[in-house]
Amino acid sequence: MVHTRTWRIEIDINEHDDERRTRAVARLYSGTTEPLRAEGLARRRPADPEVPEIGDELAVARALADLAHQLLDATAGDIERLTHRPTQLTS
Repeated sequence: MVHTRTWRIEIDINEHDDERRTRAVARLYSGTTEPLRAEGLARRRPADPEVPEIGDELAVARALADLAHQLLDATAGDIERLTHRPTQLTS
């Protein structure tokens, strides 16, 4: 039997022009637990040209990387509870 699940990731991006930074917050909704929440931050140096898309991409990539690490940690914890053995998952 095939089981299909849909998980949803919601990403909010906030640009702060006065501070030359972009912040992304990613939330993973799996439907079974509280959503996992991760953040990513991008900063623009004063000498760099203003290209908002680059800040968005960096901040989102960092938030998703953080989310991936949190999901790996949560999965390792689940495996440890089932096997009663230390587990370390790597990306």
